[in-house]
Amino acid sequence: MNAAALTIGTRASALALWQAQHVAELIRAQPGAPPVALQHISTQGDLQQQVPLWQVGGRAFFTREIDRALLDGSVSLAVHSLKDLPTRLEAGLALGATLARADPRDALISFDGKPLARLPAGARIGTSSLRRRAFLARLRPDAVLLELRGNVPTRLERLQHGDYDAIVLAAAGLARLGLSQHVSEYLDPETFPPAVAQGVIGVCARAQDAATLEWLRGLDDAPTRIAAEAERALLARLEGGCQVPLGALASVAGNTVTLAAQVCALDGARALVARADGAATPQGARALGTQLAEELLARGAARLIGELRADVGVEEP
Repeated sequence: MNAAALTIGTRASALALWQAQHVAELIRAQPGAPPVALQHISTQGDLQQQVPLWQVGGRAFFTREIDRALLDGSVSLAVHSLKDLPTRLEAGLALGATLARADPRDALISFDGKPLARLPAGARIGTSSLRRRAFLARLRPDAVLLELRGNVPTRLERLQHGDYDAIVLAAAGLARLGLSQHVSEYLDPETFPPAVAQGVIGVCARAQDAATLEWLRGLDDAPTRIAAEAERALLARLEGGCQVPLGALASVAGNTVTLAAQVCALDGARALVARADGAATPQGARALGTQLAEELLARGAARLIGELRADVGVEEP
């Protein structure tokens, strides 16, 4: 008997399509695999290109419409950049696979190829992320931080047209699109920690769809799953449904998962740094993430985040 065909819900950007096609190819490579097709779905984040990401409500602005299509049966799977996926999934959904993590770092791309430290005084740097804005302000308080929206090729075009002196993008997305040659500097996670789950592709299915979840089982990478569980548990405890200037990166070695995290004021003036180890199991990773969040909160993270929410402003070139 032939397996039932699978339809993957995905955004239509070049990066989203690369990720969805990659998942489709991994499924097709399995013995007896079903036919796999892609269905393009527009999300709130795609439609509101002129609105800074921090002004769009909640954290599901790149995933909500796809997950609703999954829940109503329009598609069988949803492929996301895991950093875009809310820490609390829609009821009835399951994270069926976390693919092996690509480079989690952020990458600086400058107009003239200079690294961050050598950009001119008052350099105009573009980003749509509060986290990147905060750590840029910490490392280069003289920089003029400008809002930057659009897909990866569009952002590169705006840099090449002279709208910015530099922009910051995820290294993984650039690599997947074959654009790593543009990178001027890979930013050190010790001083410029990445977003939670950056570099990870997540695949969701309906929690009760055992047949589809079985096709995803072989795609799941255990160390990536554990690292993502730790980082997402940390964010879940801190964020309260809004963007937070938080960078975090977990690593797994043997039976231990290590999680490092930083919460930074938007002006870069203050930062809280924490690191801890835990058991390299999903349950241990989640406990570690929550533990580190509680430590940061006890040291004043809530006040830092509260000040951010009271007064956030960005500038568009």
